[in-house]
Amino acid sequence: MPERSARPTRAAERLGRMLTIVPYLVQHPGTSVQEASRLFDVAPAELRRDLELLFLSGLPPYGPGDLIDVEIDEEDRITIRMADQFARPLRLTRQEGLAVALRAIELLATPGVEEAPALASALEKLRAALGPEVVGEAERIAVAGGGRAPTHLADVREAARDRRRLRIDYLAASTGELTSRRIDPEEVFAWLGHWYVAAWDVDADQERLFRIDRIRSAEPTAETFTPRGLRGLGRELYTATSQDLPVRLRLGPSARWVTEYYATTQIRELAGGSVEVTLPVRRLERAARLVLRLGADAEVLDPPELVERVREVARATLARYCDGPARSR
Repeated sequence: MPERSARPTRAAERLGRMLTIVPYLVQHPGTSVQEASRLFDVAPAELRRDLELLFLSGLPPYGPGDLIDVEIDEEDRITIRMADQFARPLRLTRQEGLAVALRAIELLATPGVEEAPALASALEKLRAALGPEVVGEAERIAVAGGGRAPTHLADVREAARDRRRLRIDYLAASTGELTSRRIDPEEVFAWLGHWYVAAWDVDADQERLFRIDRIRSAEPTAETFTPRGLRGLGRELYTATSQDLPVRLRLGPSARWVTEYYATTQIRELAGGSVEVTLPVRRLERAARLVLRLGADAEVLDPPELVERVREVARATLARYCDGPARSR
């Protein structure tokens, strides 16, 4: 069996180091290469290679004032000057702040990036600004997998990097059906606590979005593929169709986070901080599970059959607990 490439792990380790080292060097200009090497337990040559990456970091249009400047003088002392945009206080909208918080939570749960005090500190500031109920729900979603990478994440990443077709067994959330598929994985990304891959389903001859933790097996084939330019991070996770059912809910103040995480077609502000929201769904079961999760903070306004579907899901869930082998009395 060929040896698996270590490049994805190396990239994560390098990112973790940079998130720790760069804030320190910005706050302690003149630190020597040898001292930084000793402080962060990284070889001097590797530290220099890491710092060379910063010359390429910045914001469009990547002019002299848009890039980070790194200087190592004759005495091997390091000075990092941030680009003008990074030096100004950042003003974010609520939606932008939530997006940054989610990415920070996901990043801190990525193997190799656990020790990043500057990122953790920034997340604490976002938590204070956005409110504990909003960021708290983001954390519950983002660490739903226990902060661990999905089993086949490395396999899918490697196949996407090498443009290698995969044969996978996939468990569909909507039907519970396990199917075998051949996919061309193009873009791997994390969002709202889950890892996804935008891929071409060869047998269906259509683009598909797969959640990687639902992949039960992944086997590379001998076939390669030419990328079609599928979009990864930033795409809509829910694609509206003509078969969608509109679900109208009244949400209490503590359930307003739903409008931040789910696709909506209408939001109406109500008295006391509540909102009335319309969500497009493909199956009422998914809406029923959301309503059960929200409990007393949600009221179904429409359609009427959703109320009965909530009862059915609740009864089925209760039956599983009551009929389990470890039932206690």
